[in-house]
Amino acid sequence: MKSNSISKFICLILRHKPNTIGITLDQNGWVNTQELLNGLNAAGKKVDIEQLINIVNTDNKRRFSFNSDKSKIRANQGHSIPVNLGLLELVPPTILYHGTSEKFIESIKQNGIQKRSRQYVHLSSNIETAVAVGKRHGNPIVLKINTEQMFLDGYKFYLSENGVWLTDNVPYQYVLS
Repeated sequence: MKSNSISKFICLILRHKPNTIGITLDQNGWVNTQELLNGLNAAGKKVDIEQLINIVNTDNKRRFSFNSDKSKIRANQGHSIPVNLGLLELVPPTILYHGTSEKFIESIKQNGIQKRSRQYVHLSSNIETAVAVGKRHGNPIVLKINTEQMFLDGYKFYLSENGVWLTDNVPYQYVLS
C-alpha cells in the first residue's frame, strides 16, 4: 500500500474513527504506537515501525506526532472526536486566512465559519496553505480574517503542533475579504 494512502487511513483512525481498527485514544488523543501498528496490520495495512516513523517524518502537513520515546502517537489537530490536545491559548497574528470553496460562501456569510464536525475552525498564517485547503472542496476562495479584532473581542486562539491556528468559530463580521 502506498505511503500516502496509509497516511490518509491513519488520519481517519487518529482523528475520527479509532474503533475502525479496534483501538482507543486516551483523553489527549494518544494511542500506544504498537497498538496502532497491530490494528493497522490486522486491517490489512501492512506497516512496521520504520514505515510509520517515515510517514510521520515526511508528512508535508505534519499531521502526526510521536511522544519523546515514540511509544505513543497522535494526530496534531483535526479531530471530530473529543480529545484534549493540551493547547495553550496564544495571541494570534493580526491576520489569518481560511481556505474554502465558493460553494460555501453563502453559508459563511449567513453563519460565519463553523467548526462543524471538527473540534475547531482551522486557520492558516499564509495564503498558499489556505488555497491548498480550499482546492480540496472545489474552486478555492481565501478569506482574510481579522484575528486581531477577534482576539480583542474575547475569542480564543490556539496553535497546533503543526502550525495550524485553531478557534471555535469565526463570525462573518471578522471576514475582511
